[in-house]
Amino acid sequence: MNKPVEKTVEKPIEKAVLKNVAKVPFSFRIDLRWCLDELQKDGRLSLRDANLVSTTPRGREQLNWHPLQVIANFDFDNAGAGGGKLTLDVLTAWLAGRAGQPVFHIDPLKIRSGDVTAIMSYAFAERHSILAVQVGKDEVLVASAQPFHSEWVENLQQSLRGRQIVRVVASPEEIHRYTIEFYRLARAIEGANASDAVSKQYVSNFEQLLELGNLTSPDANDQHIVNIVDWLLQYAFDQRASDIHLEPRRDIGRVRFRIDGVLHNIYEFPHLIMNAVVSRIKILGRMNVAEKRKPQDGRLKTRNTKGQETELRLSTLPTAFGEKLVMRIFDPDVLVRGFKELGLQGEDHEKWQTMVREPNGIILVTGPTGSGKTTTLYSTLKQLATDEVNVCTIEDPIEMIEGSFNQMQVQHNIELDFAEGIRALMRQDPDIIMVGEVRDPETADMAIQAALTGHLVLSTLHTNDAPSSISRLTDLGVQPFLIAATLLGVMAQRLVRTLCPHCKQPIDCDEKAWAQLTHPWKAPVPKKIYTPKGCLECRDTGYLGRMGVYEIMLMSHELKRIISEGAGLGEIRKQAYKEGLLPLRLSGAQKVAQGQTTIEEILRVAPLN
Repeated sequence: MNKPVEKTVEKPIEKAVLKNVAKVPFSFRIDLRWCLDELQKDGRLSLRDANLVSTTPRGREQLNWHPLQVIANFDFDNAGAGGGKLTLDVLTAWLAGRAGQPVFHIDPLKIRSGDVTAIMSYAFAERHSILAVQVGKDEVLVASAQPFHSEWVENLQQSLRGRQIVRVVASPEEIHRYTIEFYRLARAIEGANASDAVSKQYVSNFEQLLELGNLTSPDANDQHIVNIVDWLLQYAFDQRASDIHLEPRRDIGRVRFRIDGVLHNIYEFPHLIMNAVVSRIKILGRMNVAEKRKPQDGRLKTRNTKGQETELRLSTLPTAFGEKLVMRIFDPDVLVRGFKELGLQGEDHEKWQTMVREPNGIILVTGPTGSGKTTTLYSTLKQLATDEVNVCTIEDPIEMIEGSFNQMQVQHNIELDFAEGIRALMRQDPDIIMVGEVRDPETADMAIQAALTGHLVLSTLHTNDAPSSISRLTDLGVQPFLIAATLLGVMAQRLVRTLCPHCKQPIDCDEKAWAQLTHPWKAPVPKKIYTPKGCLECRDTGYLGRMGVYEIMLMSHELKRIISEGAGLGEIRKQAYKEGLLPLRLSGAQKVAQGQTTIEEILRVAPLN
């Protein structure tokens, strides 16, 4: 039996393999009886299990299933040498080996759906259960779960203008799902392009940006545009995206998703359709659709693929070729995650708990945008918000709605800013106050006053590390003796990608790279660390998910003393290190040694002080 060749779109199929892609002497479709017989011959399935499949009646929805889906649904043990279960992926690989064709995993992030849907009609793809998955200059990859069926090959070959067909085997479930998704999106875009609302005289230039209420694009309420927006949101939820970027260009608009902190190109829309999609999302977010000259913020709530309510924060920005829109997706599971899942554990967790158990004072979380500060604060407030305390927040904007505490949003149009919000909350008998960000002297002063009057205040600050927050507060006009009197501690954090547990591989630690990571501290070199490899679970990136790396500075008596005396940043940092402050890079080095991430990831996000 030939072994299937693993294949992804990023790696071209070897020509030697292509020569072995069988042109079968006759064309036939495999059925359930053929699969059961051949699995028994190969020792993958017992006679008893085969009889069970044959005699078990199938429900109405299963009548159109592919034979491999029917068998996989029984969750049989693999009787072959490999062991494990006869999952759909295992069965697909077995079928590919039988046919002498490569296995192909359909990753929608790596497929240009506009190109593949132009190769053949939906009716042709559906009738033959095939899907073009990669279009090249000289060849077209066509995926099928019927590798011995070839009646369609000659007809398709005639329309490819000299390009060769390369056959691969893919999961029947993936082929069915993505055939529907890709062609549905193509139909929506084609329908929107043909809409009567499209002006063929539209000229895309910088001056167009300044026109208000421009109606020369497809109607935002057109059903095709509605379908495109629905697809976009559901697709982002499926792919675990944290942000959706809609970026207009001269002739086309580009869609990108941020997944695990890295941006991926997803799709390109015609310019007019991009405008209509942005307008549709602005309508949903209750934003001013006619105003295209200045930035706007909005929010909308929808349901993800799991049926959970999901918040999206919207932000528009006028650019040379139209409005750029970014949607930040807030994972509803964040509020139920424990600190261990966030990466805050061990000694760091104990230090954090020591701070938040205090009855009054200020706790600061620092880091750049997108470093997980809000997630940390929400998780902490969720833990602190018991029936015995009153927890209030002032945010800009409210990122996730949580019923266990009281949330207020900054509204600059009525002069309700952070400082005014804190002043109002002080009259609401709060025990704990969360301030979205300390960004100006007045907000800093009001937060200090709240801490001095017996409240626990949590807030965020934009600094590179924990000791720098002292200098930042001083720059905002807070007197050093007030900082020493109210500050309980500071936590700096970053988000790093975590290694995929399914494919990470142990390697010997590179002492030179380790020395670069831990310089100037002398940390012991671990014997083994892990490196990313790439598999289907992580889309060949080697990383799956993200976790926090933390630097926590507790305020000791000595630190308070030197701060109140006006010590500089260097002296504060030196004292903090003397008292056991673990810098971000050393904290990250611990996670590298534990096999959770890589040296390259820590060097990418953690500053060297």
